[in-house]
Amino acid sequence: MFSKNKKNANTAQNAQPRAVPSIISADLKVVGDLSSAGEIQVDGEVTGDIRSKVLLVGEGASIKGEIRAETVRVHGHVNGQIRATFVNLAKTAHVVGDILHENLSIQEGAFLEGHITHMSEQQINEHAPRTPDAKPAEDRVNLVVKAGSQPAPASNKGQDKPAVASAKGAAPSVQSAKAATAS
Repeated sequence: MFSKNKKNANTAQNAQPRAVPSIISADLKVVGDLSSAGEIQVDGEVTGDIRSKVLLVGEGASIKGEIRAETVRVHGHVNGQIRATFVNLAKTAHVVGDILHENLSIQEGAFLEGHITHMSEQQINEHAPRTPDAKPAEDRVNLVVKAGSQPAPASNKGQDKPAVASAKGAAPSVQSAKAATAS
């Protein structure tokens, strides 16, 4: 009986306290790169690259730069490449840039313009530059998910307008996004 309590007390003492996230508030504009071993929450404006374990982009936030993290949750605007193991685009997300991910979820209403590439965690963490055989800009995809929309053609080869893919009633799967980029 006493040994249980003693064991639980020792475990609680050895556990590391969870650090609070670093917060870029709505009235703050940062020009430069950010790096953290923990969590960063951006509610303001960042012009520069961000490296962290977890990144939360608030609804009013704007990021212009490359993002590398284990987990990225986007509710605001991102203009740049996202490279993460877990990526979640909320319904208020507006992303212009490529997403390299292992797990991706896109809520209904999110906006995405760029390539979606599934990669292993090892590939995500590599710092290798893009290969010269990357797809040209005309093969990019605009993805807007709206309730009640009728699906539009996903291919845009030879057209002046970018492709627009829509889903009715549910968020698209990564497979349908990949199919749109493969067209």
